[in-house]
Amino acid sequence: MNPISLAELSSVLRHPQVRDLAWTLLSPPLLSETPPRQRHPLSASRWHSEPGLLADWLLCQDAEPSVLEAWLSQRSNRRLGLYYERLWQYALCQAPDLQLIAANLPIRQNGSTLGELDLLFCDDQGVHHLELAIKLYLGFGPGDGSQHDHWLGPGNHDRLDLKLAHLRQHQLPLCNQPAARAVLAELTGREVQSSFWLSGYLFQPWPEGCAPPHGANPHHLSGRWLRQADWPVYQAAAAGTIWQPLPRAAWLAAARVPQPDLWTSDRLAEWLAGDPARARAQLLVRLEPHASGDWLEQERLFLVADDWPHNGESARASSA
Repeated sequence: MNPISLAELSSVLRHPQVRDLAWTLLSPPLLSETPPRQRHPLSASRWHSEPGLLADWLLCQDAEPSVLEAWLSQRSNRRLGLYYERLWQYALCQAPDLQLIAANLPIRQNGSTLGELDLLFCDDQGVHHLELAIKLYLGFGPGDGSQHDHWLGPGNHDRLDLKLAHLRQHQLPLCNQPAARAVLAELTGREVQSSFWLSGYLFQPWPEGCAPPHGANPHHLSGRWLRQADWPVYQAAAAGTIWQPLPRAAWLAAARVPQPDLWTSDRLAEWLAGDPARARAQLLVRLEPHASGDWLEQERLFLVADDWPHNGESARASSA
């Protein structure tokens, strides 16, 4: 994907769902070296070869977001992964040089569902089955952080190595199953190429950090994580900074907070006193004022329980 400055667009775009749409289309992948085949969905679109067209389209969406809002309201987007998929579907329906054939296509055999194909579309490079994923992983030691099994979801039941294995062993081969081939024959008579696209953030432990996972994209989006007991020390090192929690539904694009919605230091202190990380890992963002009058995200971190990842949170928190 030809780079458009996501940071620059983030300072211009205002509508939350349009900001998430821009993040979905423009954020870098977590990994640049992967055993399965990774492919950006817009690789063969003019939005790739002429990125100014995509920037103009996003600005138009921001000026008139009602169509996007209506599209998203048609289905539940309570899970972050479903929301991410719906944003991709919306874009692919309007992208030049591309035809979306099906989305979330179920594959059934003898009354049982074998799985779903996230996207089926065609472009100048052929017909594509593409699996989508949005993941936030926290590097956990001790040991070699470059190993994929050292990167856990905030709910500690999701791991990078397990996700890649599921892609390689189940999701990507699904379209080669006889039941899938029968469905695909009705939709397209052409050969189907399978690939995936994995977006998200990688969070380093504070203060020691760790090696990035093997094959990590040098330009991956990143943050930090720390235990709740360490928060006072971390906050004191940058006294006077403005932090506030970010709800799960807003975990994609960098936060943009209007002045009236900005938390006071007293509200944050009261919230922290409730030991929020004990129930679920909390994503916080550091905000700075922008010329527009809003406050923009400068840094993000996960605040986790003091005994994470051994606190049983996986039974309470769902995966992104």
